[in-house]
Amino acid sequence: MFGKIFGSSKAPKEEKVLPWIALSELAQLDAISEKSKTKTQVVFKHSTRCGISRMVMKQFVDAYGLTENDLDLYYLDLLNYREVSNEVGYKFQVLHQSPQILIIKNGVTVAHASHSAISDLDLGTFVS
Repeated sequence: MFGKIFGSSKAPKEEKVLPWIALSELAQLDAISEKSKTKTQVVFKHSTRCGISRMVMKQFVDAYGLTENDLDLYYLDLLNYREVSNEVGYKFQVLHQSPQILIIKNGVTVAHASHSAISDLDLGTFVS
C-alpha cells in the first residue's frame, strides 16, 4: 500500500546510451560522405528546445538495437550548429525539418524521415 502512495523502492531504470558521434563541424560532412562508401552513416538532427523532438529522440533511443559496427550514428544539435544543419540539407539534398534522420550510403541520402515517421524507419535494412 505504501509503495503505491510513496513510490516503489525499485532501482530506477538505467538509461540507454547510444554510440553518438557529435556532428559540430562542416568538415565532418565530407568525411561522412566518404565513409558512407563503406559503412552506412546516419545523421539525427535534434532541436533541444522542442518537445516533439525530445519525444522522438527518446523513442529512437529506446528502439535502437544496432552497434557501432553496423553504422556510424551522428547527433546534430541544430540550435548550436545551425551552419552545419543548413549545410547538411544542401550537401545531402534534403529539406530541413526537425527532428529529422538521414541515412547516407555512397555519398547520397538513401532515406530520410522527420517527426514521428522516424520510428517507422528500420535502420537494419540500411546496414552495409
